[in-house]
Formats: sequence, C-alpha cells, structure tokens
Amino acid sequence: MDLTALKVLLIDDEADFARHVGEILAQSRGGTFELFTCDQLERGLSVLSEGHMDVLLMDLSLPDGAGMANIKRAQDQAPRVPVLVLGHLEDEAIAIEAVHEGAQDYLVKSQLNPQLLTRAIRYAIERQRADAALMEAEQKYRGIFEHIVEGIFQTTPDGRYLSANSALARIYGYASPEDLKANVTDIGRKLYVEPERRAEFIQLMQEHDLVTEFESRIYRKDGSIIWIAENVRAIRNARGRLLYYEGTVEDITARREAQENLRNSEALYHSLVETLPQNIFRKNLQMQFTFANQRFCQLLGRTMSEIVGKTDFDFFPAELARKYQEDDGRVMETGKFVEAVEEHRTATGEMVYVQVVKTPLHDAAGRVIGLQGIFWDISERRRAEEKIRLATEELARSREALRKKNDQMEEELGMAREIQQTMLPQQYPSFPWDATPAASSFRFCHRYLPTGSVGGDYFNVLALSNTEAGIFICDVMGHGVRSALVAAMVRALVEELKPLAGDPGTLLTQLNRDLCAILKHTGSPMLTTAFYMVADAAAGCLRFANAGHPKPLLAHRASEKVESLGKNMGKSKPALGLFEDAQYTTGRCPLTEGDLVMLFTDGLYEVEGLHQQLYTHEMLASAVRRRVKLPASQMFDEVLAEIKEFALDHSFADDVCLVGMDVTSLGNLKPAKASNSKL
Repeated sequence: MDLTALKVLLIDDEADFARHVGEILAQSRGGTFELFTCDQLERGLSVLSEGHMDVLLMDLSLPDGAGMANIKRAQDQAPRVPVLVLGHLEDEAIAIEAVHEGAQDYLVKSQLNPQLLTRAIRYAIERQRADAALMEAEQKYRGIFEHIVEGIFQTTPDGRYLSANSALARIYGYASPEDLKANVTDIGRKLYVEPERRAEFIQLMQEHDLVTEFESRIYRKDGSIIWIAENVRAIRNARGRLLYYEGTVEDITARREAQENLRNSEALYHSLVETLPQNIFRKNLQMQFTFANQRFCQLLGRTMSEIVGKTDFDFFPAELARKYQEDDGRVMETGKFVEAVEEHRTATGEMVYVQVVKTPLHDAAGRVIGLQGIFWDISERRRAEEKIRLATEELARSREALRKKNDQMEEELGMAREIQQTMLPQQYPSFPWDATPAASSFRFCHRYLPTGSVGGDYFNVLALSNTEAGIFICDVMGHGVRSALVAAMVRALVEELKPLAGDPGTLLTQLNRDLCAILKHTGSPMLTTAFYMVADAAAGCLRFANAGHPKPLLAHRASEKVESLGKNMGKSKPALGLFEDAQYTTGRCPLTEGDLVMLFTDGLYEVEGLHQQLYTHEMLASAVRRRVKLPASQMFDEVLAEIKEFALDHSFADDVCLVGMDVTSLGNLKPAKASNSKL
C-alpha cells in the first residue's frame, strides 16, 4: 500500500499529546503523513464529513463526547474512513468493546511509537478496504440472488428449505421465501405431484452428486399444477459428508404444453398422411430420409426403418438420385416449393413417372431444416407424350437461358456493388458543423469488407445537431443479393424515421415494426441485427440501443480500459424483423475525451482457426486493449490483420463492417438545430 501523504485526523483535547503524535508520525519510515488535529468532537466530526481524511485517531474520553458512541458517530460521517481508538488504560475488555463498535484497533497512548502507530494505520486502512470490498461483493451477490428469474434454493437431504430466493417463491405461488420455507417442510410430500419423484431425485444425487433438467410436476400453493425443471448439485465438506443440496428451478409449463400440442399435431399428421393415396416422405438437410408413409414404403419394397437415414443413392440409379438431390437442394436453399415431374424406378425395375411437389420444412425460428415431398403416378400421361424430343429441346433452351441469365446476373451484381458502395458514407460530418475534420469533437473511420459482390452489412453517421452524432450499424442474415436488398430497405426505413433519431430505443422499436410489416408478406423472414447510438459532446454521454447486435467496445485510452457497451442492460433484445411487438430500451454511459467507440458486425470475430477454435468477442477486446494508444485507423488495420492470421484460411467467411468514433473534445459546444444529413 502506498502511504505517501496520508491524511490523519486526530481528535484529542490534550495539546501535548497532539504534538507527541505529530513527532511520532514525522519519525515514521513507513510513509509520509499529514496530521490534522481537533480538540473537540463536534469540530472533528465536521472536518471528517468533508471527505478528505484517510484515517481517524480518536480519544474515547473527550469532554464533549459519549465514549464508545463516538465511534458510531464518526462512522456515520465517513463510513469509509477507518477509526483507531486511543485510551489511557491497557484494558482488553475496552479494546474488544471498541472493535465490536466498529473501530479497527485500540491503542494505548503511553505505548505509542513510530513503528506501532505506522503499522496500526497501515493495517487499519487495509482492513477497512477489505471490509468494504467484501460488503460490495455481498451486495452484488444478494442482488443477483433476489432478482434472477430462475428460482434458487438450498435444501437439506430430508427435504427442508434452508434458503430460497423471491423467484422460487413466486414460481411456487408463495408470497415470500419465508412463506415458502414455513409451509413446505417436506418437499417430497408437499411439493411433488408424484411423490416417488423425490425418491428418484435422491437416488440420482447419491449416484452422481448432480442432476440436470430433472422435470417434474409440482403443486403450487393454491393447488394448481405446473411443470418445473431442476438443476441441482450436492454440497459436501472436505471429508465428503453431504451437507445440503443447492440448485435452480425453472417453470417449464409453457414448454411442456407446447411439446404436448406438438405430439398431438404429429399424431394427427401421421394419421392423415397414412390415409392419403399419395406417396409422402421427408428429408433433412443432409438429404437423408426422416419419414416415409406406408404407400411410399410399399413402392420401394422396404420398411420405414430400412428407409430412414438413407439417401436417394441407396435406392435409385446414381444419375436419377443426383437429379432428385439437385431438386431437393434448390428447395432448401431458396425456401420455395418446387413442382415437377420425376422419374422413379419401382422395386420390380419398371420405370414410372410421377408428379412431385416438394416444399421446405421450417423450424420455429423460420430456418429451413429439410423438405417434404408428395408425389403420385402420372406414367400413362407421360407415355403419351413425345418424351425424348421435348426433353432435348427443353434442355437446349434451358442451357441458353441459363447462360444469358448468368451473364445478366454478373452484370447486375457488378452494378449492385457500385450502388451499395455509394450508400456508405463518402465523408464524415464535423462537430460543430463549421469545424475542420481535424478540429471536430468526433472523428470517424471505417473498414467495409463484403465477402461477395454485395454484402448485408450497412452503417452510416448522422449529424443530429451541432453537438450530437448518430451512428447506425446493421447486419442482415447471410450475404449476397437478398441480404443487400434488405440492408437497402433498412437504410430507407431509417431515413423515414429520422425524426426519432434522437432516441435510440424509440428508433429501433419503430424500425422493427416497419421491417416486420414488410417482411411478413415475403414469406421468408430475414434476421437483421442492429445497433444505434447517439454521442452527445455537450453532455459528455452516449445513448444507445441494441437489437441482437454484437456489443460495441468502448476503449478508454487514458486508463487503457476496454469495456462492452450495454453489458449491464440485462437480457439481449431480439434482432429486427422477428417480433413485431418487441420494445427496445435506451442505455446510457458517460464519454470522456480520448475515448474510442468501436462498432462492428459479427463477421469480424466469428472466425474459425486451428482445431475448430473460434476468435471470440473477448479475444477481440483483448486485441483492442493491446493497441488502445494507437490511432483508430492503424488499430483497425492491425486488428484485421491479426484476425486474418488467426483464421484457418486467412480470410473472413462473412461480411465485415468496422466503424470507429474518436472523442477528441467534450462540453465546449452549444446545441443547434438538427441538420439535413441522411443516414
């Protein structure tokens, strides 16, 4: 601990003793001290309340004091200043009482010397800091314990609650943790709908000391029944003796109901497909069969167990199987249904022609997870047609059309790339507007690296006023033309919402509503993450909102500290275009001169290296921290080079957009009306 220039306040009515303490501190070799003296308690407490002292020396027998009660009064004035009590008697009882009242030590006046006093001051300050750190840690833990959405508990092996948080009481329908502990004294009998579940739980704990996702039905206080999932571990002492169980509880009633509804839907679906006169099958993304109705099984002459997990190549000639899989791939890649005529060879070797309709299968998030096919025999009709001539002519036309289409697409992609580049900022605004770029309060730079001809990343810088800069960045799922079109759509929507640009949360909320309204008519949702912030030079603060986007980094160059923006805003908000009623909140943090705000898309750090290791967000923050003193442009180039070197193929697999804002000056600008600059 550095004791240089420690401020020591002495409250004592003996002038000779005060001089003696000054001489002792002057002789100390443990650091430099600055002594302040007061001969009255009230005057000393007034000095203490000003908040400049590092330690307090106080006589218990002050004429205007109240003995031990003086300690509490001093701590009320300055809770973080350690108190050393001075007395005339070497009395252990008095010393213990003083420590119980909150003093760090009790010193006998007649025994003071430079070594003793210096050491006592040093130890007192260290203990006070340790106590403060412990109290802060306990307050943080208590905050997590009481406000987390999952129930947290500790129970005895025989089924009594030792502790529980408010979330657990709420899940079980009790008014408070105390109400829960008072009413549930036998968990196996009082809580579980099936009493044997407690015995199963105990057996699993005895065998493994850990239980995960232990699902059970339980009674709430009002007698209603819900489903819960428990994650519990056994706590043992050093000798292996079981002390108690601790774990978490999650209410999974909605999930179980959804699973039950899904099972009912599946049963209805299978009943339907087995009675239809068509052949029906399903495949996964690996082109493997996952289901076949009985009619299709009979056609192949196999049971469903012999079909599931196999591909077309296991049942059809290679050329025919390849064609089937090309059609399947087109369905799963585009997300659109395909209707076609396909050849099919029966178990007896007879060639038949079937009408096929293939449609993509989606999961709950709208992602394609496979396809479903339905087909029926149209052999008689096909045999009546001139199959070879029509097929040859169609093939020739298709090849020519494909060649022309490819040429056209190459030309259009080149034009699209040029147009997209013009959508990005060609120059940055200054703050204030009439300042040169070198004198601007905010300075900007960026790097934009699309992986294809066009990309789905987009950003812009907006001059909201003479003192406020708006920075918007987004990342549309995937890359290519579709992503670029959605990015252009987002740009247009943000321009329409320019009047809301001062409040990031409001802007993202309305942007999400508008985007959902447009995308729901396409039948193909496009996930778009976005981050929008407003930097205010006059107020010295940053306002921001996040829609599922990677958290930007805030680098404090003065302290060489790098942190994530929005790390304390709780659970992340969803990406744009998914939930129409999503609400986005505005977060705030201070800005200081010399700070660098770094925004980016996930293509920057979601890079795979050797041994399937990923370049993480934490690794990115560390790379920035090592270069925090560099200019933003040089820092960006070095970080990009480091990540490319880390990548397995030394390139980025996804679009990369990187935007930086340097804070050069704050607080010396006057707000002005909003500019006409566009996002």
